[in-house]
Amino acid sequence: MVRRRSELPAQDELVMCTITEVFAQGAFAKLDEYPGKEGMIHISEVASGWIKNIRDYVREGQKGVCKVLAVNPEKGHVDLSIRRVKDSQRRWKAQQHKREQRAEKLLELVAKKLRKNLDKAYEEAGFELQDKFGDLYSALEALAKGKEAFADVKVDKKWIDALSEVAASTVETPTVEVVAHIDLSCPSPNGVDVIKAALINARDSTKDSEVDAEAYYVGSPRYRVRITAPSYKIAEGALQKFAEAAIAEVKKVGGQGELHPIPKGG
Repeated sequence: MVRRRSELPAQDELVMCTITEVFAQGAFAKLDEYPGKEGMIHISEVASGWIKNIRDYVREGQKGVCKVLAVNPEKGHVDLSIRRVKDSQRRWKAQQHKREQRAEKLLELVAKKLRKNLDKAYEEAGFELQDKFGDLYSALEALAKGKEAFADVKVDKKWIDALSEVAASTVETPTVEVVAHIDLSCPSPNGVDVIKAALINARDSTKDSEVDAEAYYVGSPRYRVRITAPSYKIAEGALQKFAEAAIAEVKKVGGQGELHPIPKGG
């Protein structure tokens, strides 16, 4: 069971639920990520429009994604909605939950190696990693790249070392790719060499442990630039940095340059 540090979810949070009881005016649902907690779904929040028979929409044992409408910490009441969850949100949450289930299994595996149970694993490492990285799987993805991001994480080194070993062999770090064209021209007699050096310098200044950059000749004055990185934000930032570095280099000797994003499918 994937779990969270807090006892109750926050308002507007998307939560995984299991329907435990259905009655005429609504249903009760177990909050799968919050052990021992449940919420209520009023019939008006089950589906849009008039509902003749609620059991046409929900049944005991049914699992799904709900949106948290309101939380009363004093009474422990949680109001939920099914109808206010968009299809894209439902798919995203379901995918995230599967990732977390996999991460939890890996956490439990490490716990056994350290002769701990899963409860202790969460107390000593899991909850802290969730707080730092947002979720367990993201923490394992970061560990698969190295331990540099864990210098200020308040988790015992034995957990970091053991989780790092497991992550390195079982977790694939995510990568995305962005591609663009860059036009470079240089009127000087050694213009070709200038452009070649500009591209090499731009590549070297852009590449690091997270980013890979390459440029290929397409046809004068066009070059194709490909950036591979862990996220689109990082990749697009690296692409901009690459283009600015290359263009600045050729402009020093009277050349010109321009970046041209490639439409999807281009």
